[in-house]
Amino acid sequence: MIVSTENGLYCPAGDFYIDPWNPVRRAVITHAHGDHARPGNDHYLCVRSCEGILRYRMGDDVSVQTVEYGESIGMNEVRLSLHPAGHILGSAQVRLEHKGEVLVVSGDYKRQPEATCPPFEPLRCNTFLTESTFGLPIYKWAPDQIIFDQINSWWSKNKADGKASVLLAYSLGKAQRILMGIDARIGPIYTHGATEAINEIYRASGLKLPETSRVALTSKSTGFAGALVLAPPSVQNTAWMRRFGSQSVAFASGWMKVRGMRRRSAVDRGFALSDHADWPGLLGTIQETGAEQILITHGYSDTLARYLQEQGINASTVETQFQGESEAPAENDQSSEPEADR
Repeated sequence: MIVSTENGLYCPAGDFYIDPWNPVRRAVITHAHGDHARPGNDHYLCVRSCEGILRYRMGDDVSVQTVEYGESIGMNEVRLSLHPAGHILGSAQVRLEHKGEVLVVSGDYKRQPEATCPPFEPLRCNTFLTESTFGLPIYKWAPDQIIFDQINSWWSKNKADGKASVLLAYSLGKAQRILMGIDARIGPIYTHGATEAINEIYRASGLKLPETSRVALTSKSTGFAGALVLAPPSVQNTAWMRRFGSQSVAFASGWMKVRGMRRRSAVDRGFALSDHADWPGLLGTIQETGAEQILITHGYSDTLARYLQEQGINASTVETQFQGESEAPAENDQSSEPEADR
C-alpha cells in the first residue's frame, strides 16, 4: 500500500504522497512542521485544525482540503482517514484501508496527553509505520508537571536575582505547550515574533493561552528583569539576545535527557520536554496497534528495528530524507526549513 520513492512515501492505489520531500501533485500532511509539510505541492490534504498553520507556512493561496478527525474519504481505491497523533495542534496519523488491509502512518506522535491538542488515538492495523526519533531505552519522559515545576522554579529564582529567563523552545507546538503548563503569575511573558505568530493561530483555534507580549524589534535592554522570554533556538548567540541584559538561558528539548547535552548546547539549564514518544511510548504503541508488520522511520530506526526483531516481531526500516530532531538548539526555525526538535 505504501512504497518509498525519491519524493517520499507514495500510495500507488490512492495516487498520493504522505509528507512528501519534493513537490508532488497530491500531498497528505500529518502536521505542519517543516520536515513534514514542504512547499510547492499542487494540493494539500490535512486535518481541519492544521489548516491555519499550514497556510501560514505555505501561503494563503495554496490549495488545501481539510477533513475532521475520523472522517473517512475515498482516494481512488483507498479509504483514508486522519486520527489524532498528540504531537502538536493539527497533527494526525494517516489510516489507509485497501482490499481489507489497514496500514497506519503515525507521523510524529507523543503519548502524554496535554492541553494544546487531542490525545493520541491508538489504531488497530495490519501494518504500522512509526517514527522513532527517541528510539533508545535511555529516553523516558518524566510527567509534564515535574518539568513545568522545574521551569517555574528556575524562572522564580531568576526573578529574585533580577534576571530575565530566556527559554529556547521551538515556535510551533513546544512553546504553546510550555505556555499552557507554566505558572503565568510568576511574571510577564514575552515572545519572539516567530513564536507569537503561532500563538495567534493557536488562540484562533480556541486555545486559551496566557497573555504574552511580542518583543519589539526596537526593544532596549531594560524592563525584562523577572520576565520569561520564549524564543526559537535559532536566536541563540545572536544580537537579538543581547537586549535582555542580565539573563539565564535554558533549552526545552527531549535531548536534555542526555547527560552533557546542556553543556554542548551552551545553555544554563536544560528541560527534558519533548513532543515525541519516548521508548516506553513507542513500544506500548506498537503493541496496541496489533500490527503484524512494523515499519520504522526517523531517528534511531535501526536500533528499534533490531530490538523488535529480537522479540520476534516483523520489523524493518524505511528510509527518510529527514532523520528527526537536531541535537543542536541553534536549528533554524524558519518556515522554509526542516524544524527539528519539537
